[in-house]
Amino acid sequence: MSNDSPLKALIVVLLTALVCSTMVSAAVVVLRPIQLNNQLLERSRNIMALTGLMPTGEVVEDEQMLELFRSVDTRIADIDAGRFEPSIDPLTFDLRRAANDSDLSTAVPPELDLAKLGRRSRYSPVYIVWEGDRVDRLVVPVRGAGMWSMLYGYIALRPDLSTIAGMTFYEQNETPGLGDQISHRQWLDGWQGKQIYDHVGTPLFSVSEGEVEEGSAQAAYQVDGLTGATVTGNAVTALIRYWFGPHGYQPFLEYLEEHPPERGEGAS
Repeated sequence: MSNDSPLKALIVVLLTALVCSTMVSAAVVVLRPIQLNNQLLERSRNIMALTGLMPTGEVVEDEQMLELFRSVDTRIADIDAGRFEPSIDPLTFDLRRAANDSDLSTAVPPELDLAKLGRRSRYSPVYIVWEGDRVDRLVVPVRGAGMWSMLYGYIALRPDLSTIAGMTFYEQNETPGLGDQISHRQWLDGWQGKQIYDHVGTPLFSVSEGEVEEGSAQAAYQVDGLTGATVTGNAVTALIRYWFGPHGYQPFLEYLEEHPPERGEGAS
């Protein structure tokens, strides 16, 4: 066959495409477990930072981190029903994928969609830290629209399910030097000890427009504002009020108050 033959050129192109697609497919198969492990490790570090279980002043290696994470009681909450859902494996549940699955998600009513989600998963992983037979902390994921990006984080609650034990935003693309302050540890440390609900269960937590006025009526529910990033601060207020409101975790938290979980009854 002549080197100038159109048929030969076509065969070369097809063979090249076949070889390339085979190599790409093989790479996906080989790298997928590594990617999943890295995702689990990243999730573990973000959650463990809020549990109070991390060794102080020590560098925690990857394997030790995963071992610590496995010690946390991980379950799935049915947000709509306000109950645990034992039929779903919390370690393989994909929250983002569920939010886009019509069978696993629900539309957020526009009048309640403070976080501008559109849809949210009907289920959510929750992470319980035990102190003996008593719940010491409850960690739940939150998300909502910021100024430029979706904000993803975890928040930890004390046993009263209103006092904040810790907060982290692990993914955001807000304005560098302004809105991205939400990921700065110094600012996040100011969340500790703040209240989400008032005495009748109304979500009052907010990001202040400036520094919190100590001793004011709102001081227990506010953290300092973000300099030059009012829109992002308002978005953080909105997402917390959504997730701890009637269309978010509030029914589930009320259920936990009336029916405290028992150690060992869920997946871990």
